[in-house]
Amino acid sequence: MKPVKLKENIWWVGGIDWDLRNFHGYLTQRGSTYNAYLIMDEKITLIDNVKHYLYDEMITRISQIIDPKRIDYVIQNHVEMDHSGGMPRLLDLAHHAKVFTNAMAIKGLNLHYQNHWNFQEVKTGDTINIGKRNLSFLTTPMVHWPDNMVTYCPEEKLLFSNDAFGQHIASSERMEADYPFNIIMEEARKYYANIVLPYSKQVQKVLEAAATLEIEMIAPSHGLIWTKHIPEIVKAYSEWAYNVADPHKALIIYDTMWKSTQKVAYAIADAFENMGVHIKMLNLQETHISDIMTQVITAKYICVGSPTLNSSILPTVAGFLYYLKGLSPKNRIGLAFGSYGWGGQSIEIVNQLLGDSKECGFAMLPPVKVQYIPDAEALQNITKQVEHNIKTFREEK
Repeated sequence: MKPVKLKENIWWVGGIDWDLRNFHGYLTQRGSTYNAYLIMDEKITLIDNVKHYLYDEMITRISQIIDPKRIDYVIQNHVEMDHSGGMPRLLDLAHHAKVFTNAMAIKGLNLHYQNHWNFQEVKTGDTINIGKRNLSFLTTPMVHWPDNMVTYCPEEKLLFSNDAFGQHIASSERMEADYPFNIIMEEARKYYANIVLPYSKQVQKVLEAAATLEIEMIAPSHGLIWTKHIPEIVKAYSEWAYNVADPHKALIIYDTMWKSTQKVAYAIADAFENMGVHIKMLNLQETHISDIMTQVITAKYICVGSPTLNSSILPTVAGFLYYLKGLSPKNRIGLAFGSYGWGGQSIEIVNQLLGDSKECGFAMLPPVKVQYIPDAEALQNITKQVEHNIKTFREEK
């Protein structure tokens, strides 16, 4: 449990959550970290905190550098308990420390812990001096809570970015240059898709503000610290925030009872392949919705299929669609499909949930509806019809 030196007198002192497999309802197969940072200056400053059960790990790391009782300032960028859970015990120890955070965070921390600590409110543009260094603050409300903010040290060109640019990865490595880049980007994309995506308009504003800063290191609250690939992650965030989707990528997401809807799914896949669009088949019985969202963030076509069950859709499909709606990707093209025995309501329900402006609000291709078991001829006709519909849609646009 050693601290990790990032720069002269700046240390990572967070906790590693090797066993975490579910976070906010999505799978975290690689675990996570809760990053906290200690700056040794005239005012000893701790930036961010850890989940309550990793407090001892954080304190062990801090204690190898300084007696934790000597901490003067705590910068709390976010209220959420994975970042603030260690605060009550820390501030019992360093009871004289000032807590610098914004008004919404002060309210939130008081509501969470009922401890009226020595708060110092900060706003966007405020700066405090801690000795050789200054720390300035930018509030980033709704990225992804009302209290979020980031902290910037101009002397070190170091951005403590809170949840932005984070990934859920537990590892011995602290720097992104020391870890496989493709895995980091996959986890960063998954993090954005499942947590940050609904707040993309707010992210756009933050990216504009961050563009004015000189940044050599980005230290997020989860995962690896960015040094080598900062241009790549900033570019990716810009694409995700502005809902830039690949027009040559289609997702075909479905559940099936007797394989009829699955057969339709593969017939639709043939249509996209004939049009030169890369497809990904995602069976909801086998694929978690959070992993599907990791694909949604870059795909232009979102096709969703369900057979009819009890005049409605399968529960797996309903769960995915409402998860999708809540995360609110924009500028997508949808397609509803499915099979039925006699009622056939599922296709209309999926079509409405994807296309209605009060739901997902996608532009929609004509739905595909099949009764009972489609034979080879019916499947060929589906492929031809969907291919025609894609061409027509493109021409009209």
